[in-house]
Amino acid sequence: MKKTLWDDSARRDLKDRLGNLQANSHARWGKFNAPQMLIHVVSAMRMANGEITAASRNLPIRYTPIKQLVIYWLPFPKSAPTAPELLNRDPGEWAEGLSRLRAQIDTFASRDPKAPWPIHPAFGTMTPKAWGVLGYRHIDHHLKQFGV
Repeated sequence: MKKTLWDDSARRDLKDRLGNLQANSHARWGKFNAPQMLIHVVSAMRMANGEITAASRNLPIRYTPIKQLVIYWLPFPKSAPTAPELLNRDPGEWAEGLSRLRAQIDTFASRDPKAPWPIHPAFGTMTPKAWGVLGYRHIDHHLKQFGV
């Protein structure tokens, strides 16, 4: 079974790993420094929680079966492009950013799966299950980017 933000132990694992991330941690790949990555992941979680929106893009990964392959099975590509709305936000103070990410993870877990969910800019309409797996995999991908 894939790890998901709907699972307590998976959320706890991510939050514990965040404790090993430092503002001066060096990336193994990509252009982000640690504060930029942190605000990107916070922004992505805010998008998942319906707090910010990103313009939809008509990409092949928006459609079955490619969508399911990318969300559930294929490794995330390193240095893949992302929605501009999830970049270039003020990272603010480091500890506050870590706290905001932990809070966004908890906000996600407390959402009603039957409530309306946002449209993902690349994947389009997604089930709560897909949002949970994608959210976990996205955070995990970026923690691994910084060796955490």
